[in-house]
Amino acid sequence: METMAGNAGSSHHGKAVTSGNPWLPVPAVISEIRQETYDTATYTLTFKNSKVRWAYAFLPGQFNMLGILGMGEAPISLSSDPALFGAFEHTIRAVGNVTKALARLQKGDTIGIRGPFGSAWPMEEARDKDLLVIAGGIGLSPLRPAIEQALRQRRQYGRITILYGAKTPDDLVHTADFERWSAGADTHLHLTVDRVADRAWTHQLGVVPVLLEEATLATARTIAMVCGPEVMLRFAVVDLLKRGFPPAHIFLSLERRMRCGVAQCGHCFLGPRFVCQDGPVFRYTQLYGLFVEGA
Repeated sequence: METMAGNAGSSHHGKAVTSGNPWLPVPAVISEIRQETYDTATYTLTFKNSKVRWAYAFLPGQFNMLGILGMGEAPISLSSDPALFGAFEHTIRAVGNVTKALARLQKGDTIGIRGPFGSAWPMEEARDKDLLVIAGGIGLSPLRPAIEQALRQRRQYGRITILYGAKTPDDLVHTADFERWSAGADTHLHLTVDRVADRAWTHQLGVVPVLLEEATLATARTIAMVCGPEVMLRFAVVDLLKRGFPPAHIFLSLERRMRCGVAQCGHCFLGPRFVCQDGPVFRYTQLYGLFVEGA
């Protein structure tokens, strides 16, 4: 199996650092809830155990399994800056039984955490290169840690271009970050929505790939990181390849059908790979014939 550059430097890839037993949830308290949209909120969590709290670390792109007793678990990507030690964030959209149960919880409630699991965005490989971030809907949340790390270590990366879209302006998440991200040196944020009704909108209209028309990109020196609905991923990959992006410079996050997080249940098979262990971040060349047909 191909070695993933996105995993380089990950000392806990595929392993739970919250416990010696990857199946054993560790209790964490909700310390803050920030509403993003009508059905999506960002939860700040802190482990009850102080040793776990300060030892916990993750890489941009990884995920935790979040569990509620009697309801089950759901894989949720981490959405905070990895440098936020002592706490971490998950941005959760209430779409299934577990996530709807999570949405009913309040500040001070406790949930179980297993993780972090999975592969990461290629932040080491991207050093001294330009970054292109393409996100659709809540797909911005798994990319937010990568954006925050790149801005915090700004001199180690070139131009940062963020292309983000959603169905409507009310479906955009992390809007409180937009002004700060846009103010960064040589950092460019482009927004689009599918439709607008009864409110001012000064940005683009249309699907996310149309934003590529606005972006200034040096394809040979740019690392593209893409996350969103699968149909958006497919169109984005096709457009990037047409624009001359090397296939090895395109990374996609596929978060689907994951149940155990440790490659044991088989629900997330994608050809010969487990999405939870070999992904969720994949180099595009790993997905030839599995996700989008190779160029």
